[in-house]
Amino acid sequence: MAAAKQEENIDIIVQLLTDAKQPKSDFVHLMDSFKNPYLVLIACILSLRTNDKTTYPATLRMLELGKTPEDFAKCDVNELEKAIYPVGFYANKAKQIVELSKKLVEEYDSQVPESIEEMTKFKGVGRKTANLVMTLGFGKPAICVDVHVHRIFNRLGYIKTKNPEETEFALREKLPIKHWIPINTLLVTHGQNVCKPIKPICEKCPIKDYCEKLI
Repeated sequence: MAAAKQEENIDIIVQLLTDAKQPKSDFVHLMDSFKNPYLVLIACILSLRTNDKTTYPATLRMLELGKTPEDFAKCDVNELEKAIYPVGFYANKAKQIVELSKKLVEEYDSQVPESIEEMTKFKGVGRKTANLVMTLGFGKPAICVDVHVHRIFNRLGYIKTKNPEETEFALREKLPIKHWIPINTLLVTHGQNVCKPIKPICEKCPIKDYCEKLI
């Protein structure tokens, strides 16, 4: 499909995905409900390289220990490790959350900085996490690109990129800003339910008529 045609169709694609109301995972629901930059940040750290089914209960257990930078700055790392196990790299993540929380308390007046550039100065916080904090935590336009967003936009033929970082910057140039905030949740949900990495369920796809892979 010609690139110009895909640009014309992106509003339709987003609307079809919105109308499809595909079931969100419990973790996606939880993240959407936070509206708190710090909670989005620490939950996103837990989710890295871990599936939602494991991350969701681990996040709930973590929140039993605290919900603020002050809480986790004082948290015992071993106790946090036990709470978030078995998320991937749980020991490193527990240490990271405690250290990050201490830094927020000591250097940022317990406030998550409202800047992607500033957030990525924290150890272990990449652009994917920082962008998600901007959208879900601060309600500001940003483009969080995970494996689902990268895979689906390339399958559609909307962009041609090699990795998630390239995808983010390509979408910043091309995707209308009105779609920036909802696009991650829409495509993560679509990727988990239909447009899977292996054996996508193309016959059930609400946007199959706009997919370069099928045309």
